[in-house]
Amino acid sequence: MADKLTNSQILLLFSNLLLLTVAANTAYPIIPGTGGSDCSLSDDLTPIRREVYDGGRIFDISHRYTTNMPTWEKAEGLGQFLWLPNSIKNGSLANNSEMKLPTHTGTHVDAPGHVFDHYFDAGFDVDTLDLEVLNGPALLADVPEIRT
Repeated sequence: MADKLTNSQILLLFSNLLLLTVAANTAYPIIPGTGGSDCSLSDDLTPIRREVYDGGRIFDISHRYTTNMPTWEKAEGLGQFLWLPNSIKNGSLANNSEMKLPTHTGTHVDAPGHVFDHYFDAGFDVDTLDLEVLNGPALLADVPEIRT
C-alpha cells in the first residue's frame, strides 16, 4: 500500500505540474515579432538579454558575472563560480546549478550592517532596504580598468 499514490497525492502532483507550466510561461513569455519564446525548441537558441525595461524608464546597470571580473580581495578575479552538479545530460531529472561567490562581487548593495556593527546585530540586511532607495535618477560612469 505504501507504494500507491492516494488521490490527494495525485492532485498535489498535478497542481505542482500546472504551477510549473504557468511559471515557465511567465518566465519565458512570447516575444513580439518572434512567434515564440526564448525557450522554443529550435537550432538557434540564443536568449535575449534585456537591459532596458518599461519602455526605457528602467535601465539595468548590473554587471554580468564572469570568471575574470574583480571581486573583493582577489587580484586574480572571481574564478569559477558556477557549477552544474545535476545535469539532464548526466541522467538527472533537471539541470540544477550551484553558484558560490562573495557578496562583494560585481554590482551589489552593501547592507546597513556591513559597516555598522549595531545595525548588523539588529539584523539590518539588504532585504531590509526600501527598494525605492535603489531606483531613481542615477549617474552611470564607465571607468576603464588601469593595469599597472
